[in-house]
Order: sequence, then structure tokens, then C-alpha cells
Amino acid sequence: MKKFILLLVFFAPIVSKAQVDTTGTLNKIGDTAPAFTFNTDQNKTANLTDYKGKIVVIDFWATWCPPCREELPRIQKDIWEKYKDNPKFALMAIDRGEGWDKTLPFKKQNNYTFLMTPDPDRKIYQSIGYDEKEFSNLLALLADKLK
Repeated sequence: MKKFILLLVFFAPIVSKAQVDTTGTLNKIGDTAPAFTFNTDQNKTANLTDYKGKIVVIDFWATWCPPCREELPRIQKDIWEKYKDNPKFALMAIDRGEGWDKTLPFKKQNNYTFLMTPDPDRKIYQSIGYDEKEFSNLLALLADKLK
């Protein structure tokens, strides 16, 4: 049985202590992710298992997070615009701790065209940390896997 690859990306948290993993359940780039359900829009849901066989980039972000706001344009330009037409690729940006009332206006205001969905209760969210080197590694891995 084929496993799908998850490229899990989280852009820098405000407090570095949030990165301490005491449970051993955090995913890293290249790990297979646990299945979860999410909204593709306000009226439709999907499950991560629906993306089996694809390389999936998941970005956890929030409208109030300055590093997230800085990195989302790179997600749009360096990842989404490059791979959006590749049938082996999927991207979702999960707005941690906020609802549609924050996610949709933010998406529209910034002209993002990739899937952005809220996670108001943080049921999906998990922190894995972020730095510039990790983002560069992600870009290299995507370029290699999505040739």
C-alpha cells in the first residue's frame, strides 16, 4: 500500500518555547501525517486521506502572526504558483485558532489563491518550528519530487 508524503511546514511561532516537544507526536518534513478532516470552503469538508498519493504541503499560520504574514507571499510565489498545476501536488494553509470571519477577509485582502482554511479550535494545528534553512530545504525537496 502506497503511503502519501506530507511536507509539513510551519512558519515561526512568536514564542520559541512553544517549540518544545514533550509528547513525541510532532511531524517533520517528509513524515506521513495523521488523517484529519478540514474545510475546503465554508460548505465542504475533505480528509487528508483524500490526497493520498500526492505531495501535500500544509502551512499553519495566523493573521496575527508577523512571521506568518511575512512568509505567506513566499508560499504564493515560490510554491503555489510553481506547482499548482501539478497533479501530484496539494497545498493547504490552515489558520490556527481563527474562524472564517478572519481567514476569508485576510485571503481576499492579500490576493492569495491557494486553499486557506480555519482551524478555530486548533484541532489540526501542531507546531514543528520554522527557519529560513527549513524553507530552502522544502523548496529543494519540492523541486526534486515534483519534476
